[in-house]
This record gives sequence, C-alpha cells and structure tokens, in this order.
Amino acid sequence: MTEKILVVEDEETLREMLAFNLRNAGYEVLTAGDGAVALDVARAEQPDLVILDLMLPELDGLTVCRSLRHSSDLSILILTARTGEMDKIIGLESGADDYLTKPFSLGELLARLRALRRRTGPRAAGDEIRADDLALNLISHRATLQGQELPLSPKEFNLLAELMRHRGAVLSRDLLLTRVWGYDFYGDSRTVDVHVRWLREKIEVDATSPTRIVTVRGIGYRFEG
Repeated sequence: MTEKILVVEDEETLREMLAFNLRNAGYEVLTAGDGAVALDVARAEQPDLVILDLMLPELDGLTVCRSLRHSSDLSILILTARTGEMDKIIGLESGADDYLTKPFSLGELLARLRALRRRTGPRAAGDEIRADDLALNLISHRATLQGQELPLSPKEFNLLAELMRHRGAVLSRDLLLTRVWGYDFYGDSRTVDVHVRWLREKIEVDATSPTRIVTVRGIGYRFEG
C-alpha cells in the first residue's frame, strides 16, 4: 500500500520540490501552505506521515504538531532552520518523532522517512513496543525478554520505552531527563547514565559491549534493537 505524506511548508518552491520528489519516490503526497490548512487536510485525509515546517503562517508548526499528536499516532518529521539543541528538544517534546535541519539533501530526507517508519511502526500496535525478542507492554508496564519477565523499575521501564519508541535516533541525556524524569527534576545527566547501565545489565548479552543501547559520545544514547 502506498504511504501517504502531508508536506506542510509555506515556501511554495520548496513545498512543490518536496512534493515532486516524494511522488517520484513512490509516495502519495498532499500539501499545505499554512498550519490551519494542514490540520484540515490531516483530519480529512489521514496521512501516514507529516513533514512539518516549524515557521508557518496562521498556526505555527509546534501548535500543529501538538494538535496532530493529540488526535493521531501518525509519524511527524519537523523541518527547522534553527540548529540549537533546545529548538530540537522543544520540537520533540511537542510530539514530533524526528527533525531535519535546513538545508538538507533529498537523500537524507528519504533516509530519515524510511528510518522513521521503521521506528514508529510498532506504535501502530497500540499497547506494545517490540524489538526482536524484547517487548514492552505499555498498559501493564511489563517488560519481557525471550518471553521471560524483566524486573524493571518504573524509571527503567520508562527510559527503555522512550529509547525504543525512537529506535535509531540519538536522544540526548537532557532530553531523556526531561521526558522520563520531568521538567522539575533537579539531578544531572549522570542519572541517565546510571539507569542505562542498569538496563544494559538486564537486556544486553554483554553489558560491557552493548548492541541494543548504544552510546553516542558527547550526545546521549541510541536504541538499535
């Protein structure tokens, strides 16, 4: 089945260029030039993915992102001309699954879209996230590995769920602190490191040479599955 993408970009030349190339890549493409129209199109057409510029007339991209996430589990890739980490964190906190900084190449965009669908695919199952023989039930908060239940603390479970939801993406320690421990947490990033170490001891074949939760030096962690 052809996947349907909604391209939300107020710059007409870029919007049409993206639509042309995505159609050539085999996608069904819808377009919108402002945030209000984007929400109307998304509700009517139910796209699989949304490519969403943050700087939009009528409704800004973050508002659109929050509204889409509130009502749908579609995949959202935000486009931003800003390179600061906080802008990216705000975008992810608003419900986006990934971000791409302008300028970007078509090859990188297509690769990100493919990776995004691989990562967010398990979300369609609703209550469970699975990576090979590792499974998390989001309702019962039970984790199993090879069918055996894992003794995870609530924070370990939530941290693992956050990493698995964004499989293949690098999540910074600060972002993980915000999403798992909350805005009002006063600890430091070493808290994340400690919990990652505990998780590795429970889910890795060799915790000293991890293949599931990989360290990205100077940034944070990536779940490889």
